[in-house]
Amino acid sequence: MLFPYIFIILTGLSILFILIRFLILRKKNIPAELFARALQDENSGHFKEAVITYESALDEVKKIKFNSNLKRKIIEKIKLMHTVIEYQNSHRF
Repeated sequence: MLFPYIFIILTGLSILFILIRFLILRKKNIPAELFARALQDENSGHFKEAVITYESALDEVKKIKFNSNLKRKIIEKIKLMHTVIEYQNSHRF
């Protein structure tokens, strides 16, 4: 007799927790802000600063564990930035 009420209460609390977490993450999306800042650095030609900012954004995405699409984009950008930096360094000599 008591089981259905406990199940309903736990389900309601779970949904409430997920909604609150979603709203907090939506308002305070640090990885997206860092990704945008890194894109600005990249477009300005400051590739080393962009790599540092991308790595910070990747650390923040790993903490949240939700945004796998953003995580994949950041990893691709880091690889690209390392390639561009290596290319620039090889052409300086």
